[in-house]
Amino acid sequence: MPQERVVLPDVATLQLLFAQLNNECFGGEIPTHRIAYNARFSNVAGRITYKPPLIELSPKHFERSAPDALRETLLHEMIHAWLFARGENPGHTAAFKRKMRELGLQSIYHDLGSALPRRESTRRFILRCEKCTMELLRKRRPAANVSCGRCGRRRFDPRYPLRVFEVVEMRELDPDLPKAANRRA
Repeated sequence: MPQERVVLPDVATLQLLFAQLNNECFGGEIPTHRIAYNARFSNVAGRITYKPPLIELSPKHFERSAPDALRETLLHEMIHAWLFARGENPGHTAAFKRKMRELGLQSIYHDLGSALPRRESTRRFILRCEKCTMELLRKRRPAANVSCGRCGRRRFDPRYPLRVFEVVEMRELDPDLPKAANRRA
């Protein structure tokens, strides 16, 4: 049975929560960070950058999780910010874990799993090197200037361009037919 979707707080409410937690848990030591949702996250619940000071949270992870998960993830990212502001290593160090225990957080990991994309794109692209015949499958259309990494070791080598093909039709192959018959079907 799927869980009900949780209504997430807006960004202004998250900023207020950041200020409240900063005062209550960190004595106001953390410089102001912009808080934002990043819908592209699927494997992480949150991320922090220091320049610019930004904490990003995955709405996909929190739409179907316990209400405390968002607060705990924000606190987790704020511990990174607090350690960085103090000039300490902001990684998952002993100091980080000590502060987590002090705040009542259990683990540096979240039990939220990977979030499925809200709208999975059906577009696919095949990149092919004409020299070595290597083929790559990609979900996103590549940049205009892409070259084969096997044939040319530079960033872009115009001698080894990759041809880009968009996959227009996808159909399921009949598992009972031999491979050659599936190609022609």
